[in-house]
Amino acid sequence: MTDAYVSRETPTREEDDPPLAMEALRAVQILNPSGVVTMPRPDHTRIMCVANQKGGVGKTTTTVNLAVALALHGNRVLVVDLDPQGNASTGLNVPHHAGIPDVYDCLIDNVPLSDVAQAVEGIPNLWCVPATIDLAGAEIELVSVVARESRLSRAIAAHPDTFDYVFIDCPPSLGLLTVNALVAAQEVLIPIQCEYYALEGLNQLINNINLVRQHLNPTLDVSTILLTMYDRRTRLADAVEQDVRNHFGDKVLRAVIPRNVRVSEAPSYGQSVMTYDPGSRGATSYFEAAQEIAEHGVKGGKA
Repeated sequence: MTDAYVSRETPTREEDDPPLAMEALRAVQILNPSGVVTMPRPDHTRIMCVANQKGGVGKTTTTVNLAVALALHGNRVLVVDLDPQGNASTGLNVPHHAGIPDVYDCLIDNVPLSDVAQAVEGIPNLWCVPATIDLAGAEIELVSVVARESRLSRAIAAHPDTFDYVFIDCPPSLGLLTVNALVAAQEVLIPIQCEYYALEGLNQLINNINLVRQHLNPTLDVSTILLTMYDRRTRLADAVEQDVRNHFGDKVLRAVIPRNVRVSEAPSYGQSVMTYDPGSRGATSYFEAAQEIAEHGVKGGKA
């Protein structure tokens, strides 16, 4: 018998991925080919800064996938890539090589955001302001600029179009670029990896958010916490989840993003997991997270 022994370490198909029929149903639900508005639209633009100075927690993946999920379900969404690595631009397949007008031009040279934003191919209602390597120098150049902390805020406010959501993908640091994002935003979304050091450094981020609230942006609110890279086979993931839920209460989304190969693979194809493998667990989890965020916005509880 060839199948008499199955290692306990290897997840069965049922554990790791849904059966094919269910996967197909989920894919149609997530891709929403009819274009009907299925996620409620907020009554005002929600500007969300996705921040965590710890690298590798899924900030960019979260930004890209939430933006695509909301756009596919009837919301008008703008992604501002504020990380010099330009990973959000890559994930949305938006050109961001040297010479392309980018967010740097808006921050340093006052170029209107509308001149720099690019429509994301294949996703209606989604636009992206790319980041090129030029942005790496912006941190230093902004030091001597007048009203340096509010350059991004002014650029977003001056955009002639109305968006339902603006997502700002921050660099993994607490420099002037991140401060610009915190001043421009009304809400902070913090992705937290389900790992041992998850909460380390979070105090520093919360302190910085409090400083920005006191001096520059009194309405800023840590509205949303999203648990990422959750491996349900480990006790550690459970322990981290309990810690985070005890600490942040109902700010923590019920949806949890699992460790999922599809989520990791998607950016190398210039796609979100939503379009790369819409039936996967990763796509379903981000879809559920986007749905929760949309519903909170309408209730007014977290907007």
